[in-house]
Amino acid sequence: MQSVLVTGGAGFIGSHLCERLLREGIQTICLDNFDDFYEPAIKHRNIQAMTASPHFDKVEGDIRDLALVRDLVERFQPDGIIHLAARAGVRPSIENPWLYEEVNIRGTLSILQICRDFEIRRLVFASSSSVYGEKTEIPFSEDDPADRPISPYGATKRAGEILCYTYHRLYGIDVACLRFFTAFGPRQRPEMAIHKFTRLIDHGETIPMYGEGDSMRDYTYIDDIVDGLFKALVKNRGYQIYNLGESRTTKLIDLIHMIERALGKQAAIERLPDQPGDVPVTCANVTKARELLGYNPRVDIKEGIDRFVTWYRNPEARVETAQDD
Repeated sequence: MQSVLVTGGAGFIGSHLCERLLREGIQTICLDNFDDFYEPAIKHRNIQAMTASPHFDKVEGDIRDLALVRDLVERFQPDGIIHLAARAGVRPSIENPWLYEEVNIRGTLSILQICRDFEIRRLVFASSSSVYGEKTEIPFSEDDPADRPISPYGATKRAGEILCYTYHRLYGIDVACLRFFTAFGPRQRPEMAIHKFTRLIDHGETIPMYGEGDSMRDYTYIDDIVDGLFKALVKNRGYQIYNLGESRTTKLIDLIHMIERALGKQAAIERLPDQPGDVPVTCANVTKARELLGYNPRVDIKEGIDRFVTWYRNPEARVETAQDD
C-alpha cells in the first residue's frame, strides 16, 4: 500500500487515521470540505502538524463534487480509499434529513463510482452502530437485522452499506464496512457527549441528561477505532461488515461520574425527556473483527476518559497512545 485517500481526513477520526497512515510510511491524501457543522478552525488545527510532511497532501473539497474527486484521484493515483466523510449526528439528521441523504448517500455513491472508474480495489466505508436501531438484545452482531434504524442518519449509513455491496458484486471491489460504536478521545467533536459534558462541568455549567441516565453505550477509544480502520484497509478481502467497539456498556450516569472524577469537579445535572432517535443501548460483538482483522481493543472507558481530560486541559500535549501492531 503506497498511497491512500482519506475522505473527511481533517475530522476527529480522520485526523488520527492520517497520523497512523503517515507513521506506516503511506502517502496520505486528506480530502475535507471544512464545513461549518462545527468550527472549521478545529479541523485545520487537527491536521496542522501533518501539513509539514512531504507525505501528506491536504485537499479542500466536497465528496459530492464528482469532477473534483475524479481530478484528485487522477493526480494522486491512490491504492485505496478510506471513506469517512459524512454528515454526522442522530438528532440533527431528524431536523434536516435531505442534507443527510445528499451527503451520506449521494456522496458515498460518488466515491463508489470513482472506485469503479479508476479500478481502485480497496475501500473502507465508515458506517455506524446506529444502523441497528432500537435493538435491546446485546451484544449486537453483524448478522443481526439492520433494517429498522430510527434516525435518518442511521438509515443513510445502512443505505451506504448496501450500495457498497452492490459495487462489490458488480465490480469486484473489496469493501469493509465498519460499524463504529461511539468513538471518543482527543479531538472529539465539541457537541458529542463526553466533550460537551467535560466542558460544561469544567465551567460550572449545567449539563443536560436525557432520560434517567440509564441509557447505555459501548464507548470506543480513538486508538482502537484507528487500529481497526488500518487493519481493515490492509487485511479485508471481499465484502464484509465489522463491528468496532469495546464490547462493554457504560450507563450515562456512570459516564458523568467518571468525568467528574477525572476533572475533580461535580456536575450540575438538568434532567430532560428522552430524545427522539436515541437508542437505549449499544454493545458490539467484535468476534468477527478479532478473527478476520486481528482487532484487539485495549483502552477501556475509564482510562480513555482520563486521557481525554488530559488532552482537554492541554490540547497541544501529546496524549499517550496504544502501541501500534
